Amino acid sequence: MSIYYPAEVTAGSGPRPDPVDALLSAWRTELPDVLRPTTELSKRITQLAGALDAATRGVLPELGLTIAEFDVLVALRRAGEPYRLKPNELVRALLLSSGGISNVVNHLAGRGLVLREPSPDDGRSTMIRLTRDGVRTAERAVRAHADAHEAVFAEASPTAVDAAARALREVGVGRSPAPPRPLRTGRHRSRS
Repeated sequence: MSIYYPAEVTAGSGPRPDPVDALLSAWRTELPDVLRPTTELSKRITQLAGALDAATRGVLPELGLTIAEFDVLVALRRAGEPYRLKPNELVRALLLSSGGISNVVNHLAGRGLVLREPSPDDGRSTMIRLTRDGVRTAERAVRAHADAHEAVFAEASPTAVDAAARALREVGVGRSPAPPRPLRTGRHRSRS
């Protein structure tokens, strides 16, 4: 089994150490066989995801929104005019439970940002639609979100950001992952 050592860390020069470098260094000392070619990438993706999440959470209170409310508003805005979706479409788009969506929609409706209306295709079902205030709030939220995310990447060059996006597409970040394989321990091995 080969042991992965990032070139920047082993070369002795390069960028200053960061938390991921420190983590890799600790595992290299303590349990080097756990390091894989994907270790640094996965840790850096996790670190970046945390920074982006924190940036989003930092701007939403200014708009009086929670993450779930933001997600519902932008899903409806992204749907295009007339900015409406069925509740089950929101559930699928946002990976929330139907009860969770219902609670968020109730809160947004109470603030005048969405309306429940009969479906034009099926009178027995309802649609969730943005109001004018909902459209404005969704657009302000999306812009604030985009600005906050851009600030996370402020020190990176546009070329580096583009290269990172292309590299992540190539390694499949964002695609539906294969289900994880179950962990095997000595007690659960099959006897074949």
